[in-house]
Amino acid sequence: MHRTMWLLSTSRAELHYFSDPTRVPGGYAILSHTWMGQEQTFQDIQAIRANCVTSGENPRDHVTPKVRDCCILAERYEHAWVWIDSCCINKENSTELSEAIDSMFRWYVLSEVCFAYLEDVPSDENIYDEGSAFRRARWHTRGWTLQELLAPAFLIFVSREWELIGTKADDAYLIEQITGIQAQYTTRQWTFNESNTPIPRRMSWAANRSTTRVEDEAYCLLGLFDLTLPILYGEGRRAFQRLQEELAKRSSDTTLLVWGTCHLSER
Repeated sequence: MHRTMWLLSTSRAELHYFSDPTRVPGGYAILSHTWMGQEQTFQDIQAIRANCVTSGENPRDHVTPKVRDCCILAERYEHAWVWIDSCCINKENSTELSEAIDSMFRWYVLSEVCFAYLEDVPSDENIYDEGSAFRRARWHTRGWTLQELLAPAFLIFVSREWELIGTKADDAYLIEQITGIQAQYTTRQWTFNESNTPIPRRMSWAANRSTTRVEDEAYCLLGLFDLTLPILYGEGRRAFQRLQEELAKRSSDTTLLVWGTCHLSER
């Protein structure tokens, strides 16, 4: 089931509503990133647009550098629309937030391209060098970026200067060294489902990743297991317990039960 979504126009950084992501003209790009400090919100983007109606200015000139530069990069790749999680979800609307979390994995699957922005990685390095900033990038350690690595068919890594530094396809074996996830999964030669990828293996991919909110330890894995759960921020560790309960219905592997004490522990 496809859910509605908001997208930014890359030419103006204005939010537009689409009833079905599969019907976005020309498709859409998507941004994968780690949150650093205060990110621009849905309400911020709408306020900028309202102010620019009066001034006649282009709203894109007034958004944060990250949002602006992402729009410019997507436009360079001839995409008129881009989705950015920080500002394309109305988090003040609990229904929209829940639907977005339930749909997010699919949105990455449906994207034309995903740009993984690594703001702690410079352009002027060999990413294969031992101890490279790419190997140590914060992006590899966050809970939400796991689905953002696996779901898109085409993922481009960009540096803090917004320059191309690699792709998921070309650098799959380097990604395997960093994350422990076999290259055949990241390149989608192998699918990850119950028939060929045991639940504990998929859970192990998240073992060394962390989230800011404790509930996101569970919510960031929903797409990986093709699950939906009621989104209840404030429930704490109970979210992960509910995830385990749903997974236990699919598997008799009792090792699932130990993940409550050794699984994820800030985007």
